Amino acid sequence: MIDPSEPFKHIIPIVASDRCGRYLSRLCSPSAFEEALGLLEASSRPVLVTGFFVPSAEAPETDGPPGTAVLARALERSGRNAVVTTDCWNAEAVYACCRALAIKAPLVAEDPKEILGLGSDLIIFVERLGRACDGRYYNMRGEEISYCTAPLDGAAHLALEEGIPVLAVGDGGNEAGMACLMPEMGDLLSGFGKCLSTVPSTVAVPVDVSNWGAYALACLLSCREKRWLGHTLEEEKAMLEAMAAAGAVDGVTGKNEPSVDGMGIEEHVAVVEDLRKVFEVFMSSRGVIPSS
Repeated sequence: MIDPSEPFKHIIPIVASDRCGRYLSRLCSPSAFEEALGLLEASSRPVLVTGFFVPSAEAPETDGPPGTAVLARALERSGRNAVVTTDCWNAEAVYACCRALAIKAPLVAEDPKEILGLGSDLIIFVERLGRACDGRYYNMRGEEISYCTAPLDGAAHLALEEGIPVLAVGDGGNEAGMACLMPEMGDLLSGFGKCLSTVPSTVAVPVDVSNWGAYALACLLSCREKRWLGHTLEEEKAMLEAMAAAGAVDGVTGKNEPSVDGMGIEEHVAVVEDLRKVFEVFMSSRGVIPSS
C-alpha cells in the first residue's frame, strides 16, 4: 500500500528496482529524487540534453528522447522556459518525441558552448553519454563510439565552473553526470570500469531505464504543482511509434521497433500508469482533487 505522505520512496520500486539487471539503479534513493526535484523547482530556464546513437544500426536509440520530451513539457507546464537539445546524430528521434507531445523542436548542437550560450540556470542530462577516463565515449557493449557522439557532455564542466547546477539521469554508468556516484558506482560496476563516465553533476538519478527517471521527475513535479504535468498512456505509445517511424532502434535489441531497452510498449505504459497512481494517491491524501 502506498504511504501518501512520502511519494519519493514509492517512486523507487517503479523506476529503480534493477528490473533490467544493470545494477546501477541499486544506488538510487528517495533523497536523490528529492534533491533532483529541488533543482527543478529552483530553475526558470532549464536546458535538457539527450541522444544516444547506436552505430551498429546507424540510428539513434529509443531511450532518452521520450523522457526528455515529457520532462521538458512538464517544466513548461509549470511555467518554466525549457529547451531541449541534442546532436545531429540523434535529431530525428528527438524531433519525433517533441512533435508527439506538441512541444517546440530541439536545438541541434555540436559544441557544449552552444548549450551554455542559451542562458540556462540548470543543465539536465537524460541518457546522454559522458566521456570515460581516457576521454572517449563507450556504449554498454564496451564499444568506443566517439565518432558519432558530439561532446555535449562538456556542458557539465562549463556549467559547474559557472555555478550552474547539473542534474543527470542514467541507467548504465556511462552517461554524463554519473561520476558523482563514485566510488560506489565503480565498486558496483567494476567490470565496466574503463567505460564509466567521469563527467560530474550536482545530482545524479540512477534508474532502470532513463526515460522512467525523467517520467518520475515529472510525476514529482506534478505533486508539488497539485496537477498532472506528465503524459498519458496514449502519448507514451505515440512517442515510441513515432521514434520507430523515424528509424530509431531499441538500444538493447538493435531492432527498429516501438520498444525501449528490450521492453515493449506494454511495460512502459505500465510504468506511466503506476506513476500516475502515486500522484493521485498523494493528492487525495491532501484532500485535493487532481486536475489534468
